[in-house]
Amino acid sequence: MKRYKLICVAGARPNFMKVAPLLRALRADENFTPLLVHTGQHYDDQLSGRFFRDLGLPEADHFLGVGSGSHAQQTAEVMKRFEPVVTAERPDAVIVVGDVNSTVAAALVAAKLHIPVVHAEAGLRSFDRTMPEELNRLVTDALSDVLLITEESGWRNLIAEGYPESRMHMVGNLMIDSLRQSLSLARESGIVNRLRLSGQRFALATIHRPANVDDPEKLYEILDALCEISESMPIVFPAHPRTRNQLNQMPGADFGRIVTVDPLGYLDFLCLMSRSALVLTDSGGVQEETTVLGVPCLTLRENTERPATIEYGANILAGTTRESILAAWKQLDARTASARTPPLWDGAAAGRCVKVLRKFFALETSEPATREAALTARTLAGALS
Repeated sequence: MKRYKLICVAGARPNFMKVAPLLRALRADENFTPLLVHTGQHYDDQLSGRFFRDLGLPEADHFLGVGSGSHAQQTAEVMKRFEPVVTAERPDAVIVVGDVNSTVAAALVAAKLHIPVVHAEAGLRSFDRTMPEELNRLVTDALSDVLLITEESGWRNLIAEGYPESRMHMVGNLMIDSLRQSLSLARESGIVNRLRLSGQRFALATIHRPANVDDPEKLYEILDALCEISESMPIVFPAHPRTRNQLNQMPGADFGRIVTVDPLGYLDFLCLMSRSALVLTDSGGVQEETTVLGVPCLTLRENTERPATIEYGANILAGTTRESILAAWKQLDARTASARTPPLWDGAAAGRCVKVLRKFFALETSEPATREAALTARTLAGALS
């Protein structure tokens, strides 16, 4: 029996949540031998190790130890260290997820070695090329042989860019698989008691994008809005290292009832998010998670590559000025009342991904007549209408 070797690449926190359910599903299929490559883009225990443990991820088969650097340095270093792994392992395909530097670097290496590339989370577009992630998305999709799509906008975007439908597959959202599998365990976390928030309404904030963090004036404007919101409820703020560095350069600043903590593990963070009255974020993945949890979300950006979170969820683009954030905060009640879950964000995306891969490798010659297949067909019809 032929077993197909697949290298799954992860580099940063959002990647881990997407890779975990996919690895489990691939390992349960006797036709696949999946290997995990951790590039080390996020490498310390707070940004990587705790997530591996919380998600039940196995130790990586290969750890590249890339670490920090500029976008060019980090991308180049992943390519330099990943190429020997691919040459030695000779995989039948390389699976990349998301839109970080590790994603595009691994896709480039595989494509240049004539190895099929599978991109999970294909087709998402912010239409803002000042975002490094947008460039990574565009390049990765162009290099990919299999495009695994999370939401209807991804399908529409790829069609508009001229991609053939034969390469496109609506599978749903792997990150939501992890959320649904972990939510019960996360709710047992003691983080709410440890932060002395039990019985209180509170908000959760994450700010890490360079466009928000590296400009002190913009960061101060965002924090000024958060301070006013914190007068109504405390805000827990797990500070990314780059954000913490900027906060340390604001001596004497009064951040009101904003409770700054170190980065949290997946289960602690999911627990807080599920119990929050409000989430304020510039993270793409958090927008998706709050949508499924039914938690109101203010996205601290001018755009989003995940419009399903606005179309279906209680997400509002809040901008980055004090006035725009506070104005969006006042709109939340109306948005929350109509929130619902996007199609195929049901916790079964990994299984659909495996079915696509089985078809790609000719292990299945026809699409089984399953409920999932029927739902996918209806979703595609809606996306194209």
